[in-house]
Amino acid sequence: MNDSLFSKVVYQIYPKSFKDSNGDGFGDLSGILEKLPYLKKLGVDILWLNPIYVSPQNDNGYDIADYRAIDPRFGTMGDFEELARQAKAMGMGIMLDMVLNHTSTEHEWFQKALAGDKRYQAYYYIRDPKADGSLPTNWQSKFGGPAWQPFGDTGKYYMNLYDKTQADLDWHNPEVRKELYDVVNFWREKGASGFRFDVINVIGKDELLVDSVNDQQEKSLYTDTPIVHDYLQELNQNSFGQDPNIVTVGEMSSTTIENCILYTRPDRHELSMTFSFHHLKVDYKDGDKWQNQAMDFAELKRILNDWQVGMDQGGGCNAVFWNNHDQPRALTRFTNDGSYRVESAKMLAQTIHMMKGVPYIYMGEEIGMTDPGFTSMDQYKDIESINAYQMLLERGLSEAEALEVIQVKSRDNSRTPIQWNDQAYAGFSTSQPWLEVASNYPEINVEKELAQGTIFPYYQELIRLRKELPIIQEGSYQPLLVDHPQVLAYKRQLGDQELLVFNNFYDQATTVSLENTNYNYLLGNYGEREASNQLELRPYETIAFLSR
Repeated sequence: MNDSLFSKVVYQIYPKSFKDSNGDGFGDLSGILEKLPYLKKLGVDILWLNPIYVSPQNDNGYDIADYRAIDPRFGTMGDFEELARQAKAMGMGIMLDMVLNHTSTEHEWFQKALAGDKRYQAYYYIRDPKADGSLPTNWQSKFGGPAWQPFGDTGKYYMNLYDKTQADLDWHNPEVRKELYDVVNFWREKGASGFRFDVINVIGKDELLVDSVNDQQEKSLYTDTPIVHDYLQELNQNSFGQDPNIVTVGEMSSTTIENCILYTRPDRHELSMTFSFHHLKVDYKDGDKWQNQAMDFAELKRILNDWQVGMDQGGGCNAVFWNNHDQPRALTRFTNDGSYRVESAKMLAQTIHMMKGVPYIYMGEEIGMTDPGFTSMDQYKDIESINAYQMLLERGLSEAEALEVIQVKSRDNSRTPIQWNDQAYAGFSTSQPWLEVASNYPEINVEKELAQGTIFPYYQELIRLRKELPIIQEGSYQPLLVDHPQVLAYKRQLGDQELLVFNNFYDQATTVSLENTNYNYLLGNYGEREASNQLELRPYETIAFLSR
């Protein structure tokens, strides 16, 4: 980890929905290139792109058919090289998404394996059925159904922890590992300066696979196993670790603080930081995503505080975030995106940007984009949402009730095109986009926000403060008001300096007590305030004070 890691801010781009430069309804690399000055103005350091490789798109590009080629819908290799070059000239790096747990079944390696090539059959988990003819193990795919599919007409099966067209790679095979290190190095040479590793903590499956006893135990058979750390150290040593300036993040499925400390502690030479998702499951009813319920705020606080304290004390590094391409927008999900949209957007931003770690901004967040509130299932494209809708009907919900759940939970909520202006298709494209634009684009768009809005400047200020104040980068983290029913508050400390941050997550005002008022106002969404013994926080108010 280099010294300045905690000063960096990452901006996530879902390329399909960012900017369409050629009028085909899909965002592309040239569209991103066109908007680099906008991203430079925001002040971010790294642009993370979701997968742009050749893919049948069964899982939005996370099913890769060729690791070394750009999917034509996004442009050409020349477009990528130009994007990396121009971003670098503006002081920004490109972070690529690396999907190394599995390939598409259309990948050349899998096709050669199917054709009988023994070398490539050893690249995957291909197993005989059990003696009684049943599947090799009773494992379940994370996308539903068994985690095994017939391997051609051989009578054998291949493992698919995810979609049935995503075949898991066998990392025990040194040839597989070398191939994947070569892929990372290929993109380093093309100009990538960061990598996000998809579901990287499930690569450590055993060579001898056994049945699971239950769901929880099943995850332990392939998640965060000790060998993952060995593999990551080897990956680091043989690729990105050769450049101290490269920034990496691992997406960690069902992980623990203990493991994420090990993944990210600089002396272990694995990754720069990790994503964990526990805080984004606090509105799942009994662990079920597809039931609507309000967030459990006490649980949200507990998880965020535990990860902040645990990773800080263990010397690890959190990626801190509210949004990504797989989550509904936090502004709609956790706050009031109607009458308090602007206040809520700033409060959510300040909550994480003043925490310890590396903040991630998901495209559109910086202008306060909301879930689209689609009114018909015909508007949804996400396969997970379409399957869930059918499942909800089978559970006995009416069409209206099922739609209500999809409106709240669908991944398409965050995938609608960026609202650039109030022109047709929100300025994203000159033709009908692949996914409809949210209907509020005439009111909420980049052009209007830059002209008269206050959310974008607030993000600029949060980014500036992170770069200028060592206490935001390096200070320790201590939760405050842990039992307060509507405020998430914390103290950062570096030497004698203290930073206090108070965030009201509700539309009712509330009061918090300050024993010591020897603080100066730093930043807040209602403007300057004095630190007083009885501090009233207005609806969705966020305020930070720095010790004198």
